[in-house]
Amino acid sequence: MSDDTSRAPGHREIRALDAGALRALAHPVRVQLYDILSQQGPQTASSLAAMTGESSGSTSYHLRALAKHDLIRELPERGTARERWWERPSGGVSFPGPDALRTPAGRAATQVVMGEFLDRRHAQLMRYVSTTLRDELDPWAQNALITSASVTVTADQLGEINARIQRAVDEIVDEYRLERDTDGISDGERRVVALRADAFPLVDGGDGR
Repeated sequence: MSDDTSRAPGHREIRALDAGALRALAHPVRVQLYDILSQQGPQTASSLAAMTGESSGSTSYHLRALAKHDLIRELPERGTARERWWERPSGGVSFPGPDALRTPAGRAATQVVMGEFLDRRHAQLMRYVSTTLRDELDPWAQNALITSASVTVTADQLGEINARIQRAVDEIVDEYRLERDTDGISDGERRVVALRADAFPLVDGGDGR
């Protein structure tokens, strides 16, 4: 599984999270904070507390834990003596990494992190389905995409498919992040859009039975 954030166009730096970073991230609140920083940009402990329902003391504690493993970083030039700003560094991350899978603790942390991320993505999708789709004339609903398909391939072909999908996502991300600074469209006309691609082998027929 990989997760991406803002970066210089054309730059493909991907950090494979080691066992220590995964253990630091393997907490529901920390995954939530990390994901909000990825999607919404820099935040303070107070703004994150308002978004999550946690106390600012709790979010501060978890932010410091994430920062110890360079999962996030402070923006001292933006902060004050009373309020610290935090951001997720540029570049993508991938997990599980080979180091993390060598131990039971690493594998357990990987399962927690992946489960929390996927739960968040599914919850976001279901909120979209239950709200935006109520208005058939909503241009955001008309232009959104939810699709799935199944193919029969070899393991090598699956790797090739995933590489092609990743290239397509990278090109789109680069194009629209660069365009934002030059197209003259106001931020009021924009919304954060989640781009999600899944390609994985089905287990036990894929229906859970």
